[in-house]
Amino acid sequence: MKAIVVTDQAAGTAGMKLVDRPEPQAAINDVVVQVYASRFVPTELEWPSTWTDRLDRDRTPSIPGHELAGVVTALGYGTTGLSVGQRVFGLADWYRDGTLAEYVAIEARNLAPLPGDVDFTTGASLPVSGLTAWQGLFQHGRLQAGQSVLAHGAAGAVGSMVTQLAREAGAYVIGSGRSADRQTVLDFGANEFVDLDNDALEDVGKVDLVFDVIGGEIQKRSVKLIQGGGTLVTIVGPAEARPSDGLAVDFVVESDRSQLSEIVQRVRDGRLRANIGNVSTLDEAVAALNPTGRRKGSTIIRVRP
Repeated sequence: MKAIVVTDQAAGTAGMKLVDRPEPQAAINDVVVQVYASRFVPTELEWPSTWTDRLDRDRTPSIPGHELAGVVTALGYGTTGLSVGQRVFGLADWYRDGTLAEYVAIEARNLAPLPGDVDFTTGASLPVSGLTAWQGLFQHGRLQAGQSVLAHGAAGAVGSMVTQLAREAGAYVIGSGRSADRQTVLDFGANEFVDLDNDALEDVGKVDLVFDVIGGEIQKRSVKLIQGGGTLVTIVGPAEARPSDGLAVDFVVESDRSQLSEIVQRVRDGRLRANIGNVSTLDEAVAALNPTGRRKGSTIIRVRP
């Protein structure tokens, strides 16, 4: 099968290569999925799991990409809940070969059914951004209707999901970004926009929850805006700053079938819109994942036409 592999951490995405690899086999509780669409998160190449296994042994050449939509082609021993020929989408294990390939072996529990009226490109764009937003807002941030949320990077894949899900939950959402992001952020449902290049972040006032995808100085300034009992939720590693009277939570997204089903149902009925930018083929993936300009939305690799 065709697959993208990485062997040199220092080379970054420029070190990606399209090669032929053996098709994977389904282990116990696995399925094999023929990948129709995949998404790659650029920070994957900074993750230890891309380069080593759980015992810290080198596992290169490894196949990156952990989000997929496709069709089940084989079941491993003991696998239940899915069937051959079923359309699925989900999030692959960080330590296993990923989804920038024609086939992937993946634990069945990491997949959810993909309804027939949701296309594969949309399905592949949802797992990381949708689950990250869902878990950050509702599990870790304990968001309630009537609360206020400051969503950083609100024009991005995660931030746009945070904005939409928070608005649907009855929150008042202030989205941040660069000047050029203003209309995009408002179109995704933010009540207000903060231009981090030109506006005073402190003018936002007090909020109940900050969803941080930036870290650094922006995070440190943002925690001062969190009112008593509020929460900082961050996905960029351990919090560098903490609210004086509240919680700071950093987390790594986890696959969850029921949450994936909630997310895709919202897409089906129009409550949630995927944030998709460039769509490319597997043959052109290396170039697509090394853009010369700024990325807008998720880059999706269509593995099968």
